[in-house]
Amino acid sequence: MPLSDAEARRLYDQAALMACIGAWECRLADTQLSWTDGIYDLFGLTRGSAIPRRSIVDLYQDESRAEMERLRGRLIASGQGFVMDAHIRTAGGIERWMRLSAAVTHEHGRPVRIHGAKQDITGEKDMWMGLRRLAYSDPLTGLANRRAFEMQLSDLRRHTGDACALGVLAIVDLDNLKPINDRFGHAAGDECLRQLAMRLETSLSDAAIIARIGGDEFGLLLCSAAGRPYLLHRLDQAQKALARPVAWRGTSIAVSASIGATILRPGLLHDPERRFAEADSALYVAKAGGRNCLRLFGDPVPAESEPELVRTGTLRAS
Repeated sequence: MPLSDAEARRLYDQAALMACIGAWECRLADTQLSWTDGIYDLFGLTRGSAIPRRSIVDLYQDESRAEMERLRGRLIASGQGFVMDAHIRTAGGIERWMRLSAAVTHEHGRPVRIHGAKQDITGEKDMWMGLRRLAYSDPLTGLANRRAFEMQLSDLRRHTGDACALGVLAIVDLDNLKPINDRFGHAAGDECLRQLAMRLETSLSDAAIIARIGGDEFGLLLCSAAGRPYLLHRLDQAQKALARPVAWRGTSIAVSASIGATILRPGLLHDPERRFAEADSALYVAKAGGRNCLRLFGDPVPAESEPELVRTGTLRAS
């Protein structure tokens, strides 16, 4: 049977609240806001309370606020509507995501009000972020995985971060994973990898990325304006931390790691594949030189391993 206007409105309002969606309008002459109940609930405000625009805008996270204001200005100037996902914090301090849509109404050729809908999409965002974490993280260590590391490396084609900062690309290899697995079992080997991952995160907490890129290999990018000696000191300290024994079911397992690194100079367009090959070459030198050490690409080859490496052309000038 046909619904009356009041019944249709009631059903619509019920559905909107269930969908966590609400309608809004802003009068451009005085920025007066009008909301339905769903938007009050979204922002954690008492239904029907005063809603000064400035105080509402302050509930947007900085990046979302800047993008919303940019799109709003474009909407008013050109009439081009938009849809965006905004990160907000409710009046009670709870972080949420909302999908904001906006259009403009004109009278006599002039914009007089903007309007649209806002919907709570926090659950949707959490789901996609969880899927992204699964796609780009290593399940054993919780670090980024090789895919994430390669994506970070691809940025080297454009920049190395801060134009005033040196960077370093390093590959870290657990020296004795196979003997550990053979003697203590794969569960012990997995624990050693987890411990090394935690030590890398603790020692190099400001790294742009630390990732597990292979069975017993980790990759990392580190930048600092303090210069090359500082970067190498940080890597050396990390290498020493990695050499501490790992406790496993009442047993102390001796571990160590070798590190190969290459310097990323600021202001240059880098070839990620070449830089990775340089770090890998330096890692080979560390392994050939007795392991449990740090080697930098382009530095003189240690005397004990120089003849073989020079003949094979493993190292070349940067």
